[in-house]
Amino acid sequence: MKNDIKSIPDKRSRLRQITAIGLMTAVICIIAPFSIPLPMSPVPLSMTNFVIFIAVYILGMKQAVSCVLLYLLLGAAGIPFFSSFSGGLGKLAGPTGGYLIGFIFLALIPGFFLEHFSTKKYTAIPGMILGMAVCYIFGTVWLALQINQSFIASLTIGVLPYLPGDSVKIIVAAVAGPKLSAAVRRSSGY
Repeated sequence: MKNDIKSIPDKRSRLRQITAIGLMTAVICIIAPFSIPLPMSPVPLSMTNFVIFIAVYILGMKQAVSCVLLYLLLGAAGIPFFSSFSGGLGKLAGPTGGYLIGFIFLALIPGFFLEHFSTKKYTAIPGMILGMAVCYIFGTVWLALQINQSFIASLTIGVLPYLPGDSVKIIVAAVAGPKLSAAVRRSSGY
């Protein structure tokens, strides 16, 4: 009887976690397909990385990584959740597949920074920058192999056009993320 009483809060907590992961995955899946193709690159402009940064603030590292993995699995299954409302294994195997897989690092690295260096207000910024750099490297190597170009040529079309926008996304996420996280925690008890 004692164990049954103790397990009730644990079940509620786990249910809240699963619900939060599902909702944040849904947000990623809703935002990610909306993208702007660039004529000089197979990599479109997207807000997916920004939403992943916000997920890290709201959910933490492990759960944000779970959201990204679930997003990738749903997209790989053919549901049109990737950029330009595409999906399937072909998209993951195509020129932008490395960036899609690199999204895992966008949750993992900033989440690690937030969880281990949370005493400072903007500790996630170096984590977001490092996560973005790892995503860029992973995606650029993949892009170079897919389109048979050098790493530098692929970097020029797959990263350089996106640096200004991604810098703004990091700054906005660093300012808005803690506020959104606090609001979610207040309103949901999460």
